[in-house]
Amino acid sequence: MDVVIISHLHGDHIGGLLDSENKVAFPNAEILMPTADIKFWTDDSNASRFQEPVKGQFANVKRVLGALNGKVTQYEGTKELVPGITSMPTPGHTPGHTSFMIASGSDRLIHQVDVTAGMGTLFVQNPGWYFVFDVDGPLGEQTRRKFYDMVIADKLRVQGFHFPFPAVGNIDKDGDRYRWVPAAWNPTI
Repeated sequence: MDVVIISHLHGDHIGGLLDSENKVAFPNAEILMPTADIKFWTDDSNASRFQEPVKGQFANVKRVLGALNGKVTQYEGTKELVPGITSMPTPGHTPGHTSFMIASGSDRLIHQVDVTAGMGTLFVQNPGWYFVFDVDGPLGEQTRRKFYDMVIADKLRVQGFHFPFPAVGNIDKDGDRYRWVPAAWNPTI
């Protein structure tokens, strides 16, 4: 079974669902998307609340969803989406932003996606700062603090899109802030 799991509907996360001719890039895959993001980004009344570049995301979501022609499976809450990958709501960056616990046996890694976006390590150090694409900055900050406190307490390894190579590491507490501790890179498997 081919599955594509989407964390949220910003262009850098859904753009690859279509090829250069706006045709579905994975025609045989089940595409999973968070319900809250679909509802938010397809509600025209929400677009008027934002300036560019956020405002432009609304048209892009409609373009991508239109090309997918309803072939989307929605998910919400904490749920095992496929064996070993469980969704974890982390709203703020977008209403339906989702992170994922990835497990194999007793090994676990949490994929934070865009809990901190842009310069990820800068926003780890400054969890109260808001990124231009954070739809709800105060909720994003609340989510970051709760998320990183949980990551630290559970001693979880973290992976994120906006961290520097190798984009895997740990989070430490640093007063009221946090610190990114990158994993040592090992090119051998």
